[in-house]
Amino acid sequence: MPGRREIEMTRPDFATRGGWFKFSAAMAAGIVAGTLLSAVVLLFQSRGAPMEQWLAAERACAQYHYRSEREACMQQWAARSRATSMAAK
Repeated sequence: MPGRREIEMTRPDFATRGGWFKFSAAMAAGIVAGTLLSAVVLLFQSRGAPMEQWLAAERACAQYHYRSEREACMQQWAARSRATSMAAK
């Protein structure tokens, strides 16, 4: 007489339920991963413009050797850039 564990493993619907459960879990994991990935991509895209302006200001003020002078130049450059872009609108 087979043991209880052998009987449970040989039931015909055991594999079917496990397969659907694995498929559902994989789909849910894929949806969560896709959502997180798209959120991170959107976050980086929305924050890209300020970073681009900061890098341009850093390049424009590269001739200053002291940090305080460079930061002041960058702030002035960013303010002029914002004023120019607001006037264009």
